[in-house]
Formats: sequence, C-alpha cells, structure tokens
Amino acid sequence: MKDKKSGKKEKNSENKIEILKGVYIEPKIIETKLGPVEIELTEGDGPVLMGIHGGLGGIDQCRAAIDFGAKDFRLLSLSRPGFLGTPLESGKSLEEQADLFAAVLDELEIDKVAVFSISAGGLSAYTFAARHPDRIWALITADSISGYYDLPETAGPITQMIFLSDPGQKLLQKMTKAKPDAFIKEIFKSEAYYTKDQLKKHLDFVINDSYAKDFATAFMNTMYPYKPRKAGTMNDVDISRTIRHLPVEKIKCPTLVVHGTHDADVKFYDGVYAYEHIENAERIWVEEGSHLCFWINPKSKEVQKQAVEFLKRHAPK
Repeated sequence: MKDKKSGKKEKNSENKIEILKGVYIEPKIIETKLGPVEIELTEGDGPVLMGIHGGLGGIDQCRAAIDFGAKDFRLLSLSRPGFLGTPLESGKSLEEQADLFAAVLDELEIDKVAVFSISAGGLSAYTFAARHPDRIWALITADSISGYYDLPETAGPITQMIFLSDPGQKLLQKMTKAKPDAFIKEIFKSEAYYTKDQLKKHLDFVINDSYAKDFATAFMNTMYPYKPRKAGTMNDVDISRTIRHLPVEKIKCPTLVVHGTHDADVKFYDGVYAYEHIENAERIWVEEGSHLCFWINPKSKEVQKQAVEFLKRHAPK
C-alpha cells in the first residue's frame, strides 16, 4: 500500500528500499522509445516534480533529494544513463539524456514536469529545460554544474579512493556507523571551503539536528555500491571536461538557482553563471553553504520552504 500523498510505503510492501527514515521506493524498469529507464512515480494527483541526481547517484539519491516536495507533488525519480538500472546506452550525450527524459514522460503519459537537479545532474537538467521547453513548467537547481567541471582540488587521492571504489565505500559505511562525527567532518572537508571555526559550527549543527544527520547518512548510502554507478559517473566527468558553458540562456521556464557560497565541489560561480544568463531567474545564495546546503545547513528548512513556495507559484492549474 502507498500513501497517495507522500509516496511512503507501508512496511509490508515487497521489494522496497528504504531511502530515508520511513521513505521507501520500489524501482521498476520501463521501456521507452529511446531505451530502458529505471524509475519510480509516487501515486496521487496533481503536478509532478522530477528529480535528476548527481554523480555517484541513482534513483535512490534522486528520491532522497526531492523528498522535500513529497507532501505537495507527485515525485518522479529515475536513474540517469549509466547509473544502477538504466544502461548508459539509453543516453550518453546530454542531448540524448534530455530526449530520454522526454521519452519517459511520453511513456508515463505526463505532459509537463517541474525539474529539480543536484550537482552533476545540472548538466542534463539545464539541457532538458533548453531542449524541451514544452515539457517543463519550472526548474530548480541545487549546487548544480552549469559549465566546465573537473574533480575538485579537495578530492585528493585518498578521497577519490574512498568515494570511487567499492572497498573505499565499504570502509566509509563502517565509519558512518562507528564514528558518524568523523564521517560528517569528512563530508565538509571535501565539500566546503571552511575555516576551522566554520567547520566546527556546521559539524555541531549536523550532529545535533536529527534531519540533517539522517540525511547525511542516507545520502552516503545512495552512493554505494559504486560499480553500478561508475559508467554514469565517468560519463559525467568526460562530458563536463569538454564544455565551457551550457546554453542556459535558452531556458525560458521559471527557474530558481540555489547554491552554497562555500561549495568546494561545484563552485559558487556555476550558480552565479546560471542565474545571470537565464532570463528572469530567481536565486537563493546560502551563506556558508556547502555542496549539500539544501539539506544539511542551518538554513536548509527555510530554503526548502522557499523552493516549495516557488513550485506552488508556478504549478499548472
């Protein structure tokens, strides 16, 4: 059974995966005219919010990222090509991925969606908005790539070994359970430009805020195992190393750009560029925001509230 409003499943559901506490998904593969795609769509009526996950992600990360909208919208989660159940062959280029998203909507008989992207998901989210303006009614990007990208300087050899290998991620999962404080500290050290005082302040906040702490742990789990996410992650890196800027100036739908000022992964200028080149775009700059500031920052709840209000304001009647 599903709660039609929230998309949360009762515990007796079969084949369920718990993404966040009390939030479950049951992914399925659908065949589109452009290839197979792994998706989940919550039940109910009303406007649809489609998530586009980042690197190392998949349908699980996608669902966790857009859960903030569960009370007000139907949620469409998917795995991008090269991640989990969606083969890379379903759409390797940004244009192919954008067309694949449109094909998913065709198969599900959905006219238009709002789109929410995180991190490397911005590559295909911005492309979809520019390439299929008739299929999108609003766009929100959270710390998303809008141009050239390479692995950040904070991602040294040890960090890459931990995040970009199954053994490293197993070790990180053990650390998460045994020493959650140390795990969260590592997130901030690799995902934010913080002084020692700023690091302590944000670390103390996450450790003492149940939502932020639970999300940080859940988000880590959506990057494991790495092997079925590797092809998509490497494809993202290959694409982002060959572009200068995405043609975001072609985007005409209502757009909200959210970015942390201290993001060490996808730099703040990615958000600034998108905001300055998308006509009538709105913005939220999260002061001292890390790469995950939409979820694990003292201002996160307010930012999420503003995001929901933005979507409600532009939702089709």
